[in-house]
Amino acid sequence: MTLADWLDAALVDADRRNLPALRALLEGLARSTTALRAAEWNTDARDQAPDGR
Repeated sequence: MTLADWLDAALVDADRRNLPALRALLEGLARSTTALRAAEWNTDARDQAPDGR
């Protein structure tokens, strides 16, 4: 699941639950997560095998 997929699903759920104030929080979380993942110091773990811990 991509971040965009997660955000879409979370927004639909917030709307279904009639929680309009949650939309701004979810969108802010998605922007923050995108920025953190794009940070220069962040390593990409997608191709790394788990070490068993």
